[in-house]
Formats: sequence, C-alpha cells, structure tokens
Amino acid sequence: MSLNVVSIAPQTGEPPTGLFIALHGWGANAQDVAALATFLDLPHCQLLFPDAPFPFPYGPMGRAWYNFPQDYTFTCEPRLAQQPDLVESRQILMTWLQSLEAKTGVPLSRTVLAGFSQGGAMTLDVGLQLPLAALLVLSGYLHSPAHLSAENAPPVLMVHGRQDTVVPLQSAQNSYRQLQDLGVAVTYHELDMGHEIPAAELQLVQNFTIQILRHSDQTP
Repeated sequence: MSLNVVSIAPQTGEPPTGLFIALHGWGANAQDVAALATFLDLPHCQLLFPDAPFPFPYGPMGRAWYNFPQDYTFTCEPRLAQQPDLVESRQILMTWLQSLEAKTGVPLSRTVLAGFSQGGAMTLDVGLQLPLAALLVLSGYLHSPAHLSAENAPPVLMVHGRQDTVVPLQSAQNSYRQLQDLGVAVTYHELDMGHEIPAAELQLVQNFTIQILRHSDQTP
C-alpha cells in the first residue's frame, strides 16, 4: 500500500535542503494539514503531507492511521501498539520515510517529522526508530513505550492545550514523562488552547524546525 502525498516545493525554486513532513489526525486528511503551509516560513524545505492509509469509518473525506478500541483512554496501553491496523500503518510510514532520500536528495538527518493528534502519536511511534532531525508532536500522545528504543533518538518538541477535550492534557504529561524516562530530549509546552493548531503553536513549530536544521548545518 502506498501513500497519497501533497508535496509543496521549496519557495526558493532550488532543490530542497530539508524536508518538513506533517501527519494529520484521525478523520482529517493531507489537505487539512497542507493548509498550514502558508503559515510556515521554511523557504528551503520541501513540505510533504501524506494521507493516512485507511479510510475514516465515519466520513468519506477523512483518513485514519488506525481505529481506536472502543474504550481507549490515551493511557500508553501496550495493546494499541500491537493493533493490526497500527502495525500496518507503522510499516507503511517507515518504508515511505526511508524512501525519501532517494527521491528528494535530502537525508533523514535533515528531515523533520511532525504530527497532530493521532498523527503525533504516529510521529513518536515511527520517528523514535529512525535517525530523523527532530520530531514535533502537536496535541499528540504515546502509544506505549514498551516497543520503543530511544537510543540515538531525535529531539522532540511536544505542544499540548490545557483545554484539550479530545486528547487529555494528562495524557501529554504522562507521555512527556515516559519519553524522559527513555532518555529522549524533549522540549515541552502547554498552551491555553483546545485540540487545535493556533498561530502561537505554529510559531513554536517554525522556530524549533529552523533551530534544528541550523544545528544540522553546523554538525560535521
């Protein structure tokens, strides 16, 4: 199974020197997060927004990385990490990410992977296993630390809303602590917002991405 991807070329008109990838949440699609591109000033980056592989069960336009167990409460449960549709999405996403250098000329070490909500969970699930430049988790959560190894893990930016009624703030706080226990370098912010991506959060995303890629420029 391949991924349908919205791709936006660098504003410079030159080949990209970095990749910025954003994964949408449950029931959204690539076009939803691609709309954020106009608010990001990353002129040297190619921006990629993939559709999740599975149809959303409650609407014709939405996509899903996996479906939730009926009683799931965002509490780092190992059972979710081994759910068949999540396992399939994990493999599809990992294979796609590993194929990008050959297509774009940009290595994983200059690739920033971001995700919102369920996309943020997939960002952690897959991103901690790859030599990416950084991971950005927006209103996201950790499936389970049980199958993860954080050896040489990329740095992580986590941003969550104090008024989030979809993914509880406590889930983000618990995920933050779990990542710290694994030895992951995490920058964590709580904002006065709900389950959304406001301008203040996009500024954090842009600043963190620029800082990471600038550091990569200076690293031998």
